[in-house]
Amino acid sequence: MATADAGDGGSLLEQLRAKGTVRLGIAGEQPYGYIGRNGEMTGSAPAIARRIFRELGVEEVQPFPTEFGSLITGLNALQFDVVGAGMFITPARCDQVLFSDPEYQMLTGFLVAKGNPKKLRTFADVAGSGARFATGVGYAEIDYAKEAGVKKIVTLPDQLAGLLAVEQGRVDVFAGTAVAVRNVAKGSRRAEITPEVTPYRDGKPVVDVGGFAFRTPETRLRDAFNRELHKLRRSGELLELMRPFGFRETEMTTVKARERCTA
Repeated sequence: MATADAGDGGSLLEQLRAKGTVRLGIAGEQPYGYIGRNGEMTGSAPAIARRIFRELGVEEVQPFPTEFGSLITGLNALQFDVVGAGMFITPARCDQVLFSDPEYQMLTGFLVAKGNPKKLRTFADVAGSGARFATGVGYAEIDYAKEAGVKKIVTLPDQLAGLLAVEQGRVDVFAGTAVAVRNVAKGSRRAEITPEVTPYRDGKPVVDVGGFAFRTPETRLRDAFNRELHKLRRSGELLELMRPFGFRETEMTTVKARERCTA
């Protein structure tokens, strides 16, 4: 499906309505967008996408699973129409794609062995203790760890791999978004989560926000999506769509994407 020429707002929304289907790029990461045990696409982003695109006149949302690091490349290569993976909004990514306003805000979570034997509560603790640190491929926590002085960083496919690595004693801590770490730790007898961790960028505390991504010319689709997203937020339905996937009221946000694209 062709994208639009820059400057005219794009025609993708009309194309999607005519086709009746939108292809949603997901990264197989809980709780944002993944294929469930029944083989169906699930997660907070697909739940939001189904609700919003139905209002926009597009009845079907089809999953397109790929690696997280391939989402922006795949979007711009027309492999799918929208990214729904809870992607953090950063200036670097804003140079490559358009973002919706965020659907959530999030701190970091640390997954550690039961009892937190190394007393790891901050990225600085990890750096100071020499603890074996792991996070996911492409995760923002890579840069946060580097800023804190963590020298050796192991990257793993996802938080499930992180849980296994902590439980088996191969790493001392796995860092990811707080909601993802909370969810994966449920039921574990050998691992636990720490209180939420505030990361730092350029010496300043950061609360990350995540949103949907669109190809740069498609401002008309992004703006229509935002209008529906704002309606869901005002009515409280956005939280109700996200709550089953572990999100909390404190993780809702009114921040605008433009604020983070220029931060």
